[in-house]
Amino acid sequence: MALVFLNGRFINREDAKVDIEDRGYQFGDGIYEVIRIYNGKMFTVKEHLQRLIESAEKIKLTITYSIEELEEILGNLVRENRLKLGIVYIQMTRGVSARNHLFPSDEKTTIVAYTKELNRPFESIKQGVKVKLVEDIRWLKCEIKSLNLLPNIMARQSASEEGCYEAIFHRGSAITEGSASNICIVKNGVVLTHPANNLILNGISRQVVLKKCMEQNIDVDETTFTIDELFDADEAFLTSTTSEVMPILEVEGRKIGKGLVGNISKKLQAAFEAEINVQCMAHV
Repeated sequence: MALVFLNGRFINREDAKVDIEDRGYQFGDGIYEVIRIYNGKMFTVKEHLQRLIESAEKIKLTITYSIEELEEILGNLVRENRLKLGIVYIQMTRGVSARNHLFPSDEKTTIVAYTKELNRPFESIKQGVKVKLVEDIRWLKCEIKSLNLLPNIMARQSASEEGCYEAIFHRGSAITEGSASNICIVKNGVVLTHPANNLILNGISRQVVLKKCMEQNIDVDETTFTIDELFDADEAFLTSTTSEVMPILEVEGRKIGKGLVGNISKKLQAAFEAEINVQCMAHV
């Protein structure tokens, strides 16, 4: 029987209840993180929890737990549920109060966490995927991992209905990121990706990949690139917690480069896999 963590207690999944006036439910007034589990171990957990704390600070949400305490809670949850491969999800909202746009004076943060089995997308990682372009109509604080995901959901659904793996956002001609991922292109051996500012979420997998680029002497340019530059790229790939390093072979029906998984994408996939082995497979 699966356990969840809710407001300081580990309880059975069917007993977990949140009030209808929780501000996460009514306003999307909250934040979250999704952490990958490999071999029963959390991958890049400290980086995820640090970003959770930063998101909380940016929306003035009170967190009474330290990163170390949160890591212990999530680790216990993974072990109790005997999860070997999947994700652990943690969400925090501004709590339950009578519906009012103003923050409640007696704010009591709602904290919930649960685990889920989720396989790795090996076939797509090996073969690459198709994506479509969607105008980026989101707010201007995308660096916060908030619960306000309706534009992302609509974009991802549109992509799925057209047989695409992901929707790629653009503001005018400038590419920002995917609906649930970051995007990189490769041109003349250089990896280009949007700078980590307020227009994108600075993905943890993105950070891992950029670190691996540095270790492998692959040049990186964190700069805005355009739709035309995406079409003209030698390679392109997505990064995310659940997609890892996912090659993009086709955008809007147009092949990227030769329409094959490129050499730099393959190198970074191998480097990412090695990092998973170091963090989660060692000492088995």
